Amino acid sequence: MAIKKTITVDGIEVPFKASAAVPRLYRIKFRRDIYKDFAALQTSVQEGDEEGSTLDIESLEVFENIAYIMAKHADPENVPDNPDEWLEAFNTFSIYEVLPQLIELWGLNVETQAESKKNIAKLTAR
Repeated sequence: MAIKKTITVDGIEVPFKASAAVPRLYRIKFRRDIYKDFAALQTSVQEGDEEGSTLDIESLEVFENIAYIMAKHADPENVPDNPDEWLEAFNTFSIYEVLPQLIELWGLNVETQAESKKNIAKLTAR
């Protein structure tokens, strides 16, 4: 079950979507594991300083890629096929404002999947 959330990015309402398809879409597009990247990104942000913007370039790129995939998944017709083109729609925005909302959205998705597995186990148990 997919979960959608609209997040304001640089004054623009942007729909994002989390579902079981996101890891696959991310792997196909970027040849990386979204779970590992999300965990590393969360660590970098927790250790970082919003005022000093101490995140390394790789963490910023991972954030942009995750945000792009979730936006493309939510609105495939209106989000370009290239993350650079998508990012051109924005001036600048804080990773510290957007990332926590994406993490929350992803967490809700994972929680929903875990709940579904419990319900399936209950239905198949005899």
